[in-house]
Amino acid sequence: MRCASIDIGTNTLRLLVAEVERPEAGLTPLVYKRAITRLGGSYTDETGIDGEAAERTLRALVTFRETIDQYRVERTKAVATSVVRRARNRDWFLEEARKRTGLHINVISGKEEARLSVIGVLSVVGDGTAERLILDIGGGSTEFIVVRGARILGSWSMEMGVVHLAERHLRSDPPRHGELKAMEEEIKGVIGNLKENVSGDPLTSFENNIKRHVELVGTAGTVTTLASIDQNLEVYDRNRINNHVLERGRVEDLYHFLSGLTLEERKDILSLEKGREDLIIPGTAIVLAAMEAFGFDSMRVSDAGLLEGVILEEARGANNIQKKEVAG
Repeated sequence: MRCASIDIGTNTLRLLVAEVERPEAGLTPLVYKRAITRLGGSYTDETGIDGEAAERTLRALVTFRETIDQYRVERTKAVATSVVRRARNRDWFLEEARKRTGLHINVISGKEEARLSVIGVLSVVGDGTAERLILDIGGGSTEFIVVRGARILGSWSMEMGVVHLAERHLRSDPPRHGELKAMEEEIKGVIGNLKENVSGDPLTSFENNIKRHVELVGTAGTVTTLASIDQNLEVYDRNRINNHVLERGRVEDLYHFLSGLTLEERKDILSLEKGREDLIIPGTAIVLAAMEAFGFDSMRVSDAGLLEGVILEEARGANNIQKKEVAG
């Protein structure tokens, strides 16, 4: 079965076309595309999604639709996350997308986003019986997900995304010390509040992860970009990104190095995805704050996440329908 998934995020629009023979055996990617459209750029609670940001995203969606048609996809599912979830003009945006592309976009909750992301992450890092804290850093929110094997013990979606952090704090080029400190304090505050509010839940037990052999796994653009820079990849290679391990000391070095460069100097780093030159700073700060808060010295990287989870879920549903039809 040939399936496609689209993830409409606050910063990045992503498309995956893949073939699934048996959902339990994973998927075979055929084409992967991404476009940094910054749908959450210039967003406000009063006005919602900015008109220019919406137009950039809609144009990219039209291109994705053309790719889906070219590959003769049998099943397509598009999902929207953080910024669309809370935008007061989200119905307008969804209707515009439907009129231009024919796509019916599903706005998913933070809990559903976490569940689908776990399915995708575990498809490349293995489900086994290991305990893990999965960190999913997005443009508009960050998810913390505790899993044991394939079972989710708890998930928390925090309104702490790299787009809003960058727009709120990083006004100088390169960022000034005070700007970085203010951003770091906000991040630490959000994570600190999370720990206080979930006292007694599975998340707090991860502070003793070294003794309990718990692993931190990171997914989404910030983490995969750090893995690419760490390996000095001139051409992005998902096979080299998946299961790459980032050491905390190395992440600290990269944070100090990147935040000391101007935007133009960051653009010269071939392994830094174009369009992410400013966002890599708050994203890296979130990684470091999470490592510090929960006592991790390293993080395994997964390129797979929400996109893969959506396709595998769709394929399982189709497979169950086919089985019922055969049995009937």
